[in-house]
Amino acid sequence: MFSLLLALIYVSFISLGLPDSLLGSAWPQMQESLGVSLSLGGVISFLITASTILSSLVSHQVIQRFGTGAVTMCSVALTALALFGFSLSNSFFALCLWAIPYGLGAGSVDAALNNFVALHCKAKHMSWLHCFWGIGATGGPYIMGLCLSRGMGWQAGYRTISFLQMALTLILLLSLPLWKKQELPLSGGETVRPQTPQWGKLLKRPGVKAALTAFFFYSALELTTGLWGSSYMVAVRGISAETAAKWISLFYLGITAGRFFSGFLTLRFSDDAMVRLGEGTAIVGILLMLLPLHNLFLCLGLILTGLGCAPIYPSLLHATPQRFGAALSQSLMGTQMAISYLGSTTMPPVSGFLSEKISMGLYPVLLLVFALCMTILTEKGRHCTAE
Repeated sequence: MFSLLLALIYVSFISLGLPDSLLGSAWPQMQESLGVSLSLGGVISFLITASTILSSLVSHQVIQRFGTGAVTMCSVALTALALFGFSLSNSFFALCLWAIPYGLGAGSVDAALNNFVALHCKAKHMSWLHCFWGIGATGGPYIMGLCLSRGMGWQAGYRTISFLQMALTLILLLSLPLWKKQELPLSGGETVRPQTPQWGKLLKRPGVKAALTAFFFYSALELTTGLWGSSYMVAVRGISAETAAKWISLFYLGITAGRFFSGFLTLRFSDDAMVRLGEGTAIVGILLMLLPLHNLFLCLGLILTGLGCAPIYPSLLHATPQRFGAALSQSLMGTQMAISYLGSTTMPPVSGFLSEKISMGLYPVLLLVFALCMTILTEKGRHCTAE
């Protein structure tokens, strides 16, 4: 029964990734058809992210009240409804309204599934699940691209993903009895009563502040690398825009492939070892981008940075119950998700602003700063919780 539930979680992670990249791939046509400026896409993105952060912060109370299975089902249903609402929208204001349930649906399910896997599954599954998220994040724009290339419009792309989410909602509804059987027992057979400490008390626990800030800098590193990599290659390295677009995809390929192979490495190495391996690999990759070497080393640096990022996020998530206790893991998981989204929302624009005002050559320097800050914080957090 648990194997069946685990397979369902894998499918859910693909579903989690499907909507995440839709706006970026569809917005050029959306803004043209709606008659709004290109920059207003950032407003919709902000509303989605802000709603996701809010949902993540309250996810512990919601999951404790209704259970992981019910929250997962309702979150997917809410996302499906929001996507369908996007497909019916004919104004920018309508898109802004639907962006709120769009984000609310993402935050709770992300925290719920990550905590469930951290409590009940081995580390390999956390890596592979996030690899499956990458499949979904790649598949979403592909489906949208098919709809656009066939003249069906961006509404058809959102509607197609909405129907897929609705199908998953029905499957999750039918699977609720499976979730109830797995809610409480952990791998050792013991049961744990989740705790909901006050925010101030939670932050006072050893290692919590460092762990949360490490998630902030990880997201800053990943999103900044992907967002401004092509601009850096064109402006500083003199690479053509077409080649730069192809090369930046190597970073995402490194993350997806790295998470697949990380699943096998976790059979031998601990979560802490996987985080250190990832951080070291990412720093080497960034240094190859920073040093004035041949552009082929820049290409290699992007791959290594992606490979380095691959095990960090899943391993940090999987280590949460072990480091802070199973009773606090769900509360911390939601907070970690929120801080992670905050980092991915704020730091890429800040990096772009600094690069524009100072120099685009600052790009790899900022990446190195993010990576070093993350490394220092993970080591500090590990030391605090070990004492």
